[in-house]
Amino acid sequence: MVPVSRSVTVNGVSLAYDEAGQGTAFVTLHGGPGMSGRSGDWATFQPLADSFRLVSYDQRGSGESQGAEPYSHAQFVADLEALRQELQLGKMVLLGGSYGGFIALEYALTHPENLHALILRDTAASNRFQGTSKDKAMASGFPMDEVTLERLFSGQVKGDQDFRDSYAMIQPLYTVERDPEKEAAQLARIPFRYQTHNWAFSRNQPGYDLVSRLPEITVPVLVTVGRHDWITPLDASEELASGLPNSELMVFEHSGHSPQSEERELYLKTVRDFLARHLSAVGAS
Repeated sequence: MVPVSRSVTVNGVSLAYDEAGQGTAFVTLHGGPGMSGRSGDWATFQPLADSFRLVSYDQRGSGESQGAEPYSHAQFVADLEALRQELQLGKMVLLGGSYGGFIALEYALTHPENLHALILRDTAASNRFQGTSKDKAMASGFPMDEVTLERLFSGQVKGDQDFRDSYAMIQPLYTVERDPEKEAAQLARIPFRYQTHNWAFSRNQPGYDLVSRLPEITVPVLVTVGRHDWITPLDASEELASGLPNSELMVFEHSGHSPQSEERELYLKTVRDFLARHLSAVGAS
């Protein structure tokens, strides 16, 4: 399905977004502040536009959207709420992947009345698994520089090129089956924006811990994770599922950090089945 690509100005920044379909709004939140964008979500979830009004957007300071401080969780949540109002999306299904899952959880705690359901993909409710992630990277067998890894995790990259080079080091960790040509093509497409990353990882991450507040999120939640995810490991999703009172956990056995790509058909079927059980107006086909 061909998207309608537009931009909307909210809270002083222009946000780029793609939209297609009709019905209940299904909004995606990409991960990787400053190194990701809507294109990956759109490529995966566009089939859902047969049943939903699908909206994927670049968050402030990422992709094709304008950047302006602050890049705080509160600001990301305010941007999403302003986008929802500007586009008249009404009550939404919200899907957050990786860092986008942090924002999805924060939004669910701030605006629960605006959600039908929440889908979390390879994310976490706290930063307590960073040590596990670093250990997995260093034990991976891929060439790793511990100082570079620490600068990434602490939000101390020195510029866009340093960000690109640092990400190239960890890129092989993200998938179960490597495809160097695909990795190179992906790396070339990414618009790296180090200021966004540094803010998120130096200011937001150190105090991020929503575990004690998970019981407040009562909408249906689908928690999904790749069995071999290194950056938000299975333990993080198990913590989510155990703390959310109305949740289901689905583990994708042949995936790393991106089961929505690595096991795409199964992932889409899982999402459709979940929503068919929790949204009476939506069929599972």
